[in-house]
Amino acid sequence: MKKSLSVFLLLLCLVSATARERRLFDSDWLFVLGNDAKMASPDYDDTSWRRLNLPHDWAIEGDFSDANPSGAGGGALPGGIGWYRKHFNVENSHPDMRYFLEFDGVYMNSTVYVNGHEVGHRPYGYSSFEYDVTPYINKGGENVVA
Repeated sequence: MKKSLSVFLLLLCLVSATARERRLFDSDWLFVLGNDAKMASPDYDDTSWRRLNLPHDWAIEGDFSDANPSGAGGGALPGGIGWYRKHFNVENSHPDMRYFLEFDGVYMNSTVYVNGHEVGHRPYGYSSFEYDVTPYINKGGENVVA
């Protein structure tokens, strides 16, 4: 996910023909302030990134200044692009199982990737949304959401 964002709550939803199971997905994320298109790749080396739990708002960690690009109207906080990544495993499950990522809120211009595939872009801030990530999940192996 990229572009000056705060992530509030993320759920991985597993949906079978009989039930919907929700798993809280907000712990053990990696974060860096910066931008490189290669950061969407599952093979990108993120070992030096900061480890954190969501919710997280990196902008409020900066210094307040009217000289920041956001100006006083944007809270006088620094702007820029930040990336979040999470590594997770999915057990080899029933072939009809569907996987969704639900977001309670992300701040502005988020793009979500699963295993290097863009699954969606959201230009608005702080609204709930979800993506069906079933086609991109490696069942029985490691996955990366960015």
